[in-house]
Amino acid sequence: MAVAAGTLALAATVMARTAPPPTAIVSLGDSFISGEGGGRYGASAENGCDRSATAPIRSAPIEVDEKVNLACSGAKTVNVWRAVSGGKSHRGEPPQADQLAAFARRFDVKLVVLTIGANDLGFGAIVAGCALDWARSSPDDPRYCHDDAQRKIEERLPAATRDLRNAIREIRAAMASAGEAVASPGRPGGYRLIVMGYASPFPAGADFRYSEAGWSRLTEGGCPVWNADADWARRWALPAIAGMMRAAAVAEGAEYLDLRRALVGHEVCARDVSDIDHTRVGSMSDTREWFRPLRLTGRVRESLHPNRIGQRVIGRCLARAYAERGASHPCIS
Repeated sequence: MAVAAGTLALAATVMARTAPPPTAIVSLGDSFISGEGGGRYGASAENGCDRSATAPIRSAPIEVDEKVNLACSGAKTVNVWRAVSGGKSHRGEPPQADQLAAFARRFDVKLVVLTIGANDLGFGAIVAGCALDWARSSPDDPRYCHDDAQRKIEERLPAATRDLRNAIREIRAAMASAGEAVASPGRPGGYRLIVMGYASPFPAGADFRYSEAGWSRLTEGGCPVWNADADWARRWALPAIAGMMRAAAVAEGAEYLDLRRALVGHEVCARDVSDIDHTRVGSMSDTREWFRPLRLTGRVRESLHPNRIGQRVIGRCLARAYAERGASHPCIS
């Protein structure tokens, strides 16, 4: 009996050592992918990373054992790089690539998703400046922000491109250090790396449901920008950022998920949606906005981020991209 018990114990030990690790998908990056705007942040609200329970990586219908969100609100590319390569901690947490390496040693990571770069370009401050220009001027003498904003973005794009490419390489290095191989047509298993872009929170100028005159765009809708500036954001700024991210992804052998049309028709103040009760869960209704409005008090950081419905829509886009093969994945709502 003692021999049999010892044999069973040995067999259990061998099985434990040879059992495949649990599978996982992981997200890295800034507030857009951390889930800022979705609420239900749990413990991550304590340091401000604001990782929502409905963030795209969590809501994506992908069958794995774990869905892990390492993204953190306010992060820049330098907060993704490994510390050994000059990466910086953010909100008291180690660089995200270092966190990824530690996690990948315990899990079989099937997918890594990265959204980063908007904070490197100072896009949040640019939008705030556009709102301030709207508030300080009138329809008779509008103060547009787009000329100055475009100059700033053009100046910052080369560095942002370089730093994003480095972030992709740092993720590759982190995964290699954990023994994870890159997926390819000739290699079974391995992980895939998708760089995911951004979506515009504002509709085209002609599609706002509030007039440019008066204060309703601020007090009722949370969309205080001039039509001309909204058009510039959709026609130049968002394509420029998307082009930069796609070019970086392609140059480093990663995939790109384009979200420019993912939430069209459901932006803040969009003409054909009317239900702006952002507090209730609701369904993925065509009558709802899928972004948080711009707010000057309360949870200001949530402003102009996808709400929980928008995040679930993006999660479905991510799942479709994961089910496909190819270098680029457009997502249309």
